[in-house]
Amino acid sequence: MHAVLEVSVGKSACATLPQLILDSFCLRRYISPSMNKSFVLFLGFAVCVFSSVHSLTAPAVTANAQTSAAAASQTTSQTTAPADGPAQLTAEQDHQRIMDLLHITALRRGADGDPKSPNAANYDEAKAKPDPQLPDPLKLENGKEVTTAKEWWELRRPEIVEDFDRDIYGRAPRVTPKVTWEVTSTTHEMNGDVPVIAKKLVGHVDNSAYPAITVSIDLTLSTPANATGPVPVMMEFSFSREFMEAIAKRFPEMAAAASKGPTWQQQVLAKGWGYAVLIPTSVQADKGDGLTSGIIGLVNKGQPRKLDDWGALRAWAWGASRAMDYFETDKAVDAKQIGIEGHSRYGKATLVTMAYDPRFAIAYVSSSGAGGAALYRRNFGEQIGNVAGTGEYHWMAGNFLKYAGPLTPNDLPVDSHELIALCAPRPVFIGAGATQGDGWVDARGMFLATVGAGPVYRLLGRKDLGTAEFPAIETPLTDGELAYRQHSGGHTPGPNWPTFLTFAGRYIRTGAAGKAAAASASSASSASASY
Repeated sequence: MHAVLEVSVGKSACATLPQLILDSFCLRRYISPSMNKSFVLFLGFAVCVFSSVHSLTAPAVTANAQTSAAAASQTTSQTTAPADGPAQLTAEQDHQRIMDLLHITALRRGADGDPKSPNAANYDEAKAKPDPQLPDPLKLENGKEVTTAKEWWELRRPEIVEDFDRDIYGRAPRVTPKVTWEVTSTTHEMNGDVPVIAKKLVGHVDNSAYPAITVSIDLTLSTPANATGPVPVMMEFSFSREFMEAIAKRFPEMAAAASKGPTWQQQVLAKGWGYAVLIPTSVQADKGDGLTSGIIGLVNKGQPRKLDDWGALRAWAWGASRAMDYFETDKAVDAKQIGIEGHSRYGKATLVTMAYDPRFAIAYVSSSGAGGAALYRRNFGEQIGNVAGTGEYHWMAGNFLKYAGPLTPNDLPVDSHELIALCAPRPVFIGAGATQGDGWVDARGMFLATVGAGPVYRLLGRKDLGTAEFPAIETPLTDGELAYRQHSGGHTPGPNWPTFLTFAGRYIRTGAAGKAAAASASSASSASASY
């Protein structure tokens, strides 16, 4: 069931509202007793405001088919498309519709973030299937071994892509509407001590084939003002800057406690690079009842998805590719050196983007968990039942649900190590936090997936992680094109940014333009410190 979350609350509700928000958006599983209470409250209030500003609803976290069926039977009158608009289905109705198409009557329940629940998530490595049998990324479906790069590119890689398209993330349409980019503003501003040129952009998606749906992609790009030519850019899937500034203004003490030290943008500027922020929900809503709108709804002309149609993760990746289209036209950007980063669900989108668009040079995949870099064939933290439930199923293809029903993770034709392998030979950094605070995403499962992608990287003449032994926390494995680090914090990308940027510096080359900007940034920082 969905309930709109209101920001205007009485004082008596203020103490409990953030905790309710954390529950509603499946965030409590990332909260540990050691976390700063102010940060927990800040996170709850932040999501509360976000839900109001963007008219989001709180997703139910059940994967119980009977609940979905009951909701669907009570509201069948809402499933008919209006004569002049897209079909109107709740997430529960659409979820049940997919189950009916798959002839599934029940799904396995997902793991529960409440440790007292009988379905509590497992965090015991002994019960996690520590050595799962994974599909061989270098064996063709006919059983033949892949021994050359030519066989990988021409035979095996297309097989893996087809499996992900059909059963995991869904197929992006062969033809999608044209996107026309408009620079709505260009301003000179300061980020810390560094002058930048900030551009706000809107990608207008052609809706002439179905005017009832409008999609406008929200992108910002900031480059060092002192650069003398094009610079590398790191792009993040994130919330809008205006939203984050509004949160910081409304809760200054909480925001200050939540962000200490230089921001990731300031760290990027210090290297002479630029940064960009793409708002995924401007491409496709992050909710099941939004699947008949956004880019997915526009392409489908307001009708529900077919079983192998793309989900939100592929749609967000499509949005990132359209941003890349723009970067290739901007003279301030070195479009051959564009990196991409995302955290949590946006970490999933980052890995999908990197796998499907070879133009991205490097990726920082943070705490992506199930549906991202974590292996499906392990029982640790989030499970297929969670991703297939009504709160998250919209990320995936409809066909994905069958692996939480009559089929099991062992029946999957692929696993996440092969998604990482699709990024080869480009560098990928997989990051996570400590089990206490970030256990839901299964840091070890993501490590094992990275190890499992190694044979493909080696076949293509690149270096893998260099070990199959899980490293001690805070130990970076960054000698090859595959990299991994588990920091000691919670569900946050922040502690791994410095390590990632050091790793990225081997591949993202700062030219004369960027070096001039970096020198300027260093001088400004030194002057500020001296003052």
